[in-house]
Amino acid sequence: MTENAPLTKKDFSSDQEVRWCPGCGDYAILAAVQRTLPKVGATLENTVFISGIGCSSRFPYYMNTYGFHTIHGRAPAFATGLKVVRPDLDVWVISGDGDSLSIGGNHMLHVLRRNVNLQYLLFNNQIYGLTKGQYSPTSDVGQISPSSPYGSIDQPVTPVRIALGAGARFVARGYDVSKQLPDVLEAAHRFQGASFVEILQNCPVFNDGVFDLITDRKKGPQHQLWLEHGQPMTFGKNGEMGVRLNPQTLSAEIVTLGENGITEADLLVHDETNRNIAWLIADLPDVKALGVLYREDGPVYDESVRQQVQMAEERAKGADLKSLLREGHTWTVS
Repeated sequence: MTENAPLTKKDFSSDQEVRWCPGCGDYAILAAVQRTLPKVGATLENTVFISGIGCSSRFPYYMNTYGFHTIHGRAPAFATGLKVVRPDLDVWVISGDGDSLSIGGNHMLHVLRRNVNLQYLLFNNQIYGLTKGQYSPTSDVGQISPSSPYGSIDQPVTPVRIALGAGARFVARGYDVSKQLPDVLEAAHRFQGASFVEILQNCPVFNDGVFDLITDRKKGPQHQLWLEHGQPMTFGKNGEMGVRLNPQTLSAEIVTLGENGITEADLLVHDETNRNIAWLIADLPDVKALGVLYREDGPVYDESVRQQVQMAEERAKGADLKSLLREGHTWTVS
């Protein structure tokens, strides 16, 4: 690479052999991230990927940037500390549905509610892949696995609803092989604060085809609701389907345009700044809302921390550490 030459996907690819299972959706996500970084002006020396434990958490090894492979569920805590002390760094958290929503649920909740300025990518394959296929917090009821041989009886969580409930100010969703995934990642990177992106990801070994309804090239468009701010919610091969608000139940429902006199005027119009709309469309039956569900600016945690530290330093000008330690009630032990 010559000096000042634009960076490319290749520049962000490390020399490590990528060792996910053949056909794993993580390959597509890795390529999407490596294509996105040059577009957003990222640099090798100022970019950091922080992961926990799981298949997705091998991600930092495959990026030619700085990175931490941390401990199970604790990546958000490491990322928060790093962003506070090094605000110049571009911090990305890479995690899975088990890592983030089980042992790491508490940490994910706090990094989102605090609105730390980082990107949080949650790879959701609805299974524990690294530890050989146990059911996860997002697995469907009835999931057969080594830890649920008669089928899971747990009600699955919806990651984007967890994020919305935690107070996240940027919530989006995409899927591994989608051509639009880099656009979603770019939008997340532009946001000042914690950007949460759920990425539906296929595990070909332990949960193959779990998202085929959405990702199939022929039938998938019938089940993909790509959101656009200010536009009616339509989807389908020819835009013949839509989402409207049921006035009796105050819930979102799927309708067919033209049936019973339904027109685009009856449909919900997407408003990225409306948390209630995002909640309504987060878990539609047989349809996945994709793109940016919610986005609204707010106070950024790491900026607030630095302002508070600066204020404390100004108030304490002239203070001496030794005298501070000895002030107040002290005693001598002999």
